[in-house]
Amino acid sequence: MHSFKAILEIIGINPFVSVPEKILKQIFLQAGRDKSPIPVRGTINKQSYQQTLVRYKGAWRLYVNTTMLSDSPRRIGELLKVSIEFDPADRTVKMPSRLKDALDQQPAARQKFDSLPPSHQKELIRYIASLKREESISRNVQRTIDFLLGKISLYGRKIN
Repeated sequence: MHSFKAILEIIGINPFVSVPEKILKQIFLQAGRDKSPIPVRGTINKQSYQQTLVRYKGAWRLYVNTTMLSDSPRRIGELLKVSIEFDPADRTVKMPSRLKDALDQQPAARQKFDSLPPSHQKELIRYIASLKREESISRNVQRTIDFLLGKISLYGRKIN
C-alpha cells in the first residue's frame, strides 16, 4: 500500500486527487499496464474505498465520491491522507439472466446492444443487476429492450 498526502481538487463537478508519479509507476507495475481504467483500493482519511484510477486529459486522477469521503464536493482544498494500491479483485458483473433471455428473444435489440460501446453495455448490465424486486427487474428489462429498439430514451439517451 502506497501512502501520500494530497489536496482535494475539482474538475467540473468531480472532486479528485492527483496521485504522485512515483506511486503511479508502482501501480502500473502491479496492474501490468498503464492504460485507463485501473482498479484500485485504499483509504482516504482512514476510510476504506474501492475505486477506478482514470486518465483524463493526459492526467491520472483518483476521483473522490461521497462514499469515499463524506461531503467531498464541499471539501475542496482540504489536505487528505490517501493510501492506494492496485486492486486485483474481479469486478465484472455477470449479465442478469432476465436481460440475456430478453435479448435472445429480440435479435434486433441484441444486435444494437452488441454494437454499443463496452462502457454503455456495462452500464445497462450493472443497472439491471443492481435491482432487487422482481417487478423492478421485469419493468426495467422491458425498458432496456424498448430503448435498444429505439422506442424510448433511457438515462437521457436515445438510440437511432
